[in-house]
Amino acid sequence: MPYLSKDDRERMLELARRAVAEVVTRRELPEVIPKEGIFGERRGVFVTLHVRGDLRGCIGTTEGDEPLGEAIVRCAASAALHDPRFSPMRSEELGGLEIEISLLSPITPIRAEEIEIGRHGLVISDNGHRGLLLPQVAVEHGLSREEFLAETCRKARLPRDAWERPSTRIEGFTCEVVSDGEKSEGMAGG
Repeated sequence: MPYLSKDDRERMLELARRAVAEVVTRRELPEVIPKEGIFGERRGVFVTLHVRGDLRGCIGTTEGDEPLGEAIVRCAASAALHDPRFSPMRSEELGGLEIEISLLSPITPIRAEEIEIGRHGLVISDNGHRGLLLPQVAVEHGLSREEFLAETCRKARLPRDAWERPSTRIEGFTCEVVSDGEKSEGMAGG
């Protein structure tokens, strides 16, 4: 996965922040969405919102069905207003907003023993159920490989040991993470 420039990282965060601010205060999306460079690529992306350190929303897509600029705007706005786990964000929360954008590599089958905590995110599916957890979830919660598999099964509304069934599909991916908190040079995953 290509390494993003410092400028790309800052522009992605600025775009997501503008999308959240405009949708929360005016209930509108930004009128101008960049389409050049990285913003024209088609990639899976998740936008995670925290307010003063607390999770406030996370929405994304695993498929690159639209240009990245449009996907970032849509996911950021949806995370602010439509994550079913939370009430819609209010304008007074914008001052404490922290944004994390995860750009996904292609999703491919992976065996349980190949999963590296902190490097791989997981998608587990079986019998019409599907769950996804980003690589940083395992690190943030101190999960072992087996616990990470079990939590991804739980997210899919499957039994926690469903990952051991032959019918269950386990897929992995890596992320390049861009966040307010780090504005770092590294990747979570490869």
